[in-house]
This record gives sequence, C-alpha cells and structure tokens, in this order.
Amino acid sequence: MGRDRWSSRPIFIIAAIGSAVGLGNIWRFPYVCYENGGGAFLIPYFVALFTAGIPLMILEYGLGQRMQAGAPLAFWKIRKGWEWLGWWAILTGFGIVIYYAVIMAWCFCYLAYSLKLSWQPDTASFFFQRFLQSGEGPGQLGGLRWPILVGLALTWISIYFAIFKGVKSVGKVVMVTVPLPVILIGVFVVRGLTLPGAIEGLRFYLTPDFGQLLNPRVWLAAYGQVFFTLSLGFGVLIAYSSYLPKTSDVNNNAFITSLADAGISFFAGFAVFSTIGYLAFQNSQPVSEVITQGIGLAFIAYPTAISLLPLAPVFGILFFILLLTLGIDSAFSLVEAGVAGIEDEWHIPRRYIVIGICLLAFIGGIVFTTRAGLYWLDIADHFLTNFGLATVGLLECIVVGYLYGTRRFRSLVNPHSDFRVGIWWDVCILVITPLILVISLGRIAWERFRVPYEGYPQWALALGGWGLVLACLILAIILMVGSRRSPGDLEAAARTGSESESD
Repeated sequence: MGRDRWSSRPIFIIAAIGSAVGLGNIWRFPYVCYENGGGAFLIPYFVALFTAGIPLMILEYGLGQRMQAGAPLAFWKIRKGWEWLGWWAILTGFGIVIYYAVIMAWCFCYLAYSLKLSWQPDTASFFFQRFLQSGEGPGQLGGLRWPILVGLALTWISIYFAIFKGVKSVGKVVMVTVPLPVILIGVFVVRGLTLPGAIEGLRFYLTPDFGQLLNPRVWLAAYGQVFFTLSLGFGVLIAYSSYLPKTSDVNNNAFITSLADAGISFFAGFAVFSTIGYLAFQNSQPVSEVITQGIGLAFIAYPTAISLLPLAPVFGILFFILLLTLGIDSAFSLVEAGVAGIEDEWHIPRRYIVIGICLLAFIGGIVFTTRAGLYWLDIADHFLTNFGLATVGLLECIVVGYLYGTRRFRSLVNPHSDFRVGIWWDVCILVITPLILVISLGRIAWERFRVPYEGYPQWALALGGWGLVLACLILAIILMVGSRRSPGDLEAAARTGSESESD
C-alpha cells in the first residue's frame, strides 16, 4: 500500500498554514510586537523570518518530501543513528499538545459561558477563582474541574475525527478550519475599528520605537516568535510534506506558508489592540494598564471588552469559535507528526495509532484539569518550548548542514521548485540560525539557574520542567534502540537517497 497523498498542492498549503497559525497568533504576536518596539519590531521580525524561519521550513519540508517519511525515518535516512532526533521532536510536540488541548477545553467551556456572559462582572476573578479554582501552587492539586475535563474529552474527540482517515480527512477539515478564523478575525477587525478608543489602542500596537532595535533582547524576541509560530521543531512539517510527491515544489511552499502566517499574525493585532483600546476607553484607563498577553488576553481582557459590546453574547461565541478553529489545526498536526513516525516504524493501522495517541494524551492532560493545572501548564510550556524545541532546531541545522551538507541538500529541493535557493540558505543553516539558537538557549538557561522560573519551587521545576524535557529525550533514545530496521533497510534507504539526488 502506497503512502498517503494530499489531494492537491493547495490543500497541503492550507493544512500547513493551519498548523502554523494557532492560538499564539491571536494573543502572542501582538503583545510581543507591542513590547518590543511596536511597528519597529517588524524589522527584526522579518529579518528573523528570512534568516531562520523560512530556511528551517525549507529544511523540514525538504526532509519530509525527499525522504518520503516522518521525522524519525527521515533523519535516519539522512544519517544512521540520528532517528532519535526525529522522535525527540515528535515527543516534545506530544508533550505540548497535551496541555494545548486543555487550553482548547477552556475555550469549549467559555463558548458555553458566552451565552449568558457568565464571566461578568469580574473576569479575572471568574477565570482564576470560579472557573479554574486555582490553588496556591503546583503542590495543591485539589480536585478535578469537571467542566474542563468534559471540554478536554470534546477536544480529543474532535482531533480523532479530524485525522483518523489520514490526509484526505485532514484536507476536508482544513477547508473549513483555516479560512473560518481568518474571516472571524476580519469581523473583529472591522468591529474593533468602529469602537471609541480603537485608534489609541492601535497607536500602542504600531507606534515605532526605533531605539529598541539597538536592544539585543528585541532581536532574540523576534527569532523566538518566528520559531514559535511556524511549528518548527515539532516534526509536523516533515510529516505533512512526506505526503507530497517527490516532484513537488519545496521552496515556494515554505515562502507561502511563512508569509501567510506572518500576515495573519499582524492582521490579528488590529483586532486585538482596537478592542483593547476600546476597553481602556470604557474604563478610563491608559492602554498600557489593560495590555496583557497569553491567557490573560484571551480569558480576561477580551471577555471584559466583549461584555461592553452591543450583542455581546454573539461576539463572545464568535471569539471562542475563533480560538477553537485556530487551535484545532495546530493540535491535530502535532498528533499527525506522531502518527507518521509510528506508521513508518511499525506499520500499525492508522486508526489504532490515532486512538492510542488520543487516549494517552487525554490521560496525560488530566493533571492540567486539576486546581493546580494552570501552574503545571505554565511550567511545561516554558521548558518544552524554550529548551525542547530550540534544541531540536539547533540539532536539525547540525545534521543537515554539517553531516549531510547544505549543497547536497539544495540539490534535492531546487530542481522541482519555482525558484532556487542559493548560498544565503547555506549561511542561514550553517551559521545564523544555530548561532541565534545557541545564544537563546544559553541566555534562558542562565536565567533559569539564577532565578527559579516564576518563583516556582525547585521540585516542581525539576519534575514538570527539566524532567519533562529529559524524559522526552530518554524516550526518544529508547524508541531508536527499539527500532526493527535491519542492514537491508539501510541499503534501501541509501538507494532512496541516490534516487532522490538523481531525480
């Protein structure tokens, strides 16, 4: 039986955009932009996009498409003994999707709360005390929050039905879940721009502070945002591109996906900051006092602003549908990366793999539905994204750039692309991206050894932070050791590589 195939190139691109565009686009990019120079931040952001984001995306697309395999087998074909890196990418993504699905469960709950605006009059108190019922720290698990657990079950059921039939079902799902959030963002942009105070909010978002360009932290923030938003280092893009024919365009696909993600992030900022400006106007506050990021924006600031709008329940429902449709594509793409890796390795029927992963992730997510769930979510997110993903990206550059060779790799992806990548790609993969990742990893590691993250107890950081990253690495090595591949498989892989280079 042959490998699954996307029904068309546009479907693949839409699915890849759906994977890249997630919850971070609506709540992370606008805040990072505002905090790091406003409109001036776009300069380092696009420099980062063209020197790290797009080059790494070409690398991952090229790996999957030319090797016709998920991340573990693709790296094994590049260099024997390196398939653990593919498993590490998948397991890091799996750890992330476990708590990412819990945030989607919150969205399901808030979708219901929108009907009666249950979060009124104090959205912060409602979120932390009534909804999450958070304890005083990670050591106080308390009981389960049953509404969140139900929302988590709905999330994993949705993910299962989105991917259990392979890329054919994914293609049908993304035709709805990718355009819909863009349309909904447009609705919120139009509505936001008509609100009093909107211009003040946009001024905070876009006013350029060029002095910030001299701050190294701004440039590191730009590279961090690019790496975070494009789904790099998860094994997702390798899996998705492995379902393309060998003659498919790699370079152009990478540019289209990356620029579309950047455009949607920037566009979403208009919806967010026009509404934040309105909230500041209504409360007679400076915009800076209501600016928030992440969870605070999605579940506190934005619901507060929605409550002040005419037809507030309608906008509440639309907003949480927006978050759910943004989240679902990213979530099931992370699962698909694992499915592809397991299928390549053990040839288990897809349906059983998907059921197993969804059940395992649901069980793993239960800890995040407790009253200490928010604390554990925060710890896991910080360490997996800042250390797990960044290290995978660094090692990808080393394996492809130094062990396989950038010239050799370019000879695989250039012949069938609309335009050829040249020496700039080599410089990015060999020098710029690894250097930035090493600096970022070193800076964050130094901070963590100096000061415990958010003041959490060391035992919690060791268990849910460093321990989680290390566990993913150890399990990746165990999966590599448990491989069933024989010397004959290596010869077949070598023939595949030779055929690829001669295509």
